[in-house]
Amino acid sequence: MINTQDQEELFGLIAEYLSEDLVCLAIGGTAMMFSGYKNATKDIDLVFENEKTRRAFIKAIEQLGYTEKALFGVYDEKRRAHEGKPKMFSRGDERFDLFVENVFGFHLDIKNAEITQRYDFIGKKELVVKVLPKEYLILLKAITGRDKDEEDIESIILMEKEIDWQFIVDEAIKQRNSNQWLIYDLEEAMLKLKKKTFIKKQYFDALYKAEEEKKK
Repeated sequence: MINTQDQEELFGLIAEYLSEDLVCLAIGGTAMMFSGYKNATKDIDLVFENEKTRRAFIKAIEQLGYTEKALFGVYDEKRRAHEGKPKMFSRGDERFDLFVENVFGFHLDIKNAEITQRYDFIGKKELVVKVLPKEYLILLKAITGRDKDEEDIESIILMEKEIDWQFIVDEAIKQRNSNQWLIYDLEEAMLKLKKKTFIKKQYFDALYKAEEEKKK
């Protein structure tokens, strides 16, 4: 596990080993820590603009002792087979899940993404880490389907008074063609969340309609 202070110090250290300036998006537990939804995580989730920038980041963390690991045991078979899967690197009980451009088919525009926070880590080079709004964090947690993802989504909704479910549903529908299980996984997550928070029927109806249209 890595706590908030450790995470920021680690990013600062990585900046000392970079060969070029890099920009990435923080998702998952990493973004949740920056946003104050949790104070520790075992996986640092980042999305890069292209393979070149991911490779530069990988070279830096390899110098710190991180080695590539198989996705087996962390992601299920359908996610391991998806072209939008991450590369995974670990050192002890710390882990990086590194995506390029999309998370299992859900596209993220690194340059133009709506963000809530930005962190600049200055070392030999500059590492910029952008943090997405809570609605994206909920949606991406539903997509990744790992241990603790459901628990993390609950943490967000219990701490936030307002969640823009219309935005979440619209984004899922917009990108459903690049991920065949996206709508289903979001629907499943929302059904479980109904025990913790109020979600209007209209949002479920929109997902059901999108599923039916896709079958035609």
